[in-house]
Amino acid sequence: MIVGVPKEVKQDEYRVAMVPAGVEELTRAGHTVLIQSGAGSGSGISDEQYVATGAEIVASDADVWKRAELIVKVKEPMRAEWEHMRSGQTVFTYFHFAADKHLTEAVIKSGITAIAYETIKDAKGTLPLLTPMSEVAGRMSIQEGAKYLERPFDGRGILLAGVPGVPPATVSVIGAGIVGANAARVAAGLGANVFILDVNLDRLRYIDDVMPQNVTTVFSNRLNIMDCLQQSDLVIGAVLIPGAKAPHLVRREDLKKMPPRAVIIDVAIDQGGCFETSLPTTHAKPTYIVDDIVHYCVTNMPGAVGRTSTYALTNVTLPYALQLANKGPERAVKENAALLAGVNIKAGQVTNAAVAETFGLECVSAV
Repeated sequence: MIVGVPKEVKQDEYRVAMVPAGVEELTRAGHTVLIQSGAGSGSGISDEQYVATGAEIVASDADVWKRAELIVKVKEPMRAEWEHMRSGQTVFTYFHFAADKHLTEAVIKSGITAIAYETIKDAKGTLPLLTPMSEVAGRMSIQEGAKYLERPFDGRGILLAGVPGVPPATVSVIGAGIVGANAARVAAGLGANVFILDVNLDRLRYIDDVMPQNVTTVFSNRLNIMDCLQQSDLVIGAVLIPGAKAPHLVRREDLKKMPPRAVIIDVAIDQGGCFETSLPTTHAKPTYIVDDIVHYCVTNMPGAVGRTSTYALTNVTLPYALQLANKGPERAVKENAALLAGVNIKAGQVTNAAVAETFGLECVSAV
């Protein structure tokens, strides 16, 4: 099979979908791997390193898309890439369809098979291809929140850790999944007072067992969210419904309850965001202010730490890419329930129930 890896074109995206070790595995299995020139530069990987493991370097993204039967990416196809998608081709990447109607329509029209990293579900019920980027985004959320609490960045002028004689910041994390747990751990490690909210009591019991004493678990309901907002200098939105649009748990009028120039980091923005006032932003212009609250809603947070994120992501995506290449997408999906769960759109038809429900479309079987 011909496997293509184009250079990511999303603004400030420094990840790449394959590392040299992945090229070596695929070429050793008899496949051709096309790497667009410069695709790995943001992650510190040169064209020469790819060539050394058997890749063919291709000058343009158009050439990669034209020749490849299987496209492996990091982020969803951007508008400039839509014209390259063609019927019969398989694209393996993060799609986050529920947050983008136009992308959904473009993929349906193209006739490709869209296998989304974020909905692949393993036998344990976890999302293995979302986990490493959720770990990165959760840890980054505190790093970015600490920065934007500084006064030169329009924040409250608060040091997250505090100092002797001055109390630390209060951080509320809405959602106790992978993102939320990583955010809470880093915030607690810096010395902040942390509230972490979730509707899953078993998950809260686990969090309570493994977190330090400055992390308090809170059952998530509207009253408790409002109570935490009133106390918080930094709020992390970390709610995920796989494949579906994130629920708005904080309304615009709720922002008035927060301290002036508090900071919101909406990690759920890829799925539409869990704050009513959230709008997608970029690393070049990451924040804006609504009702005196600083909003950080960057849609590709892990892209800023490209090298770490690339290696963390490809550790988990490569085994699935190998299956798709070795068996062909049709057989691989039939034989692997995890991959089957990743098929969101196939040959012009929606195959993911959450995506279909979001846009009022018919959902059909992927096999």
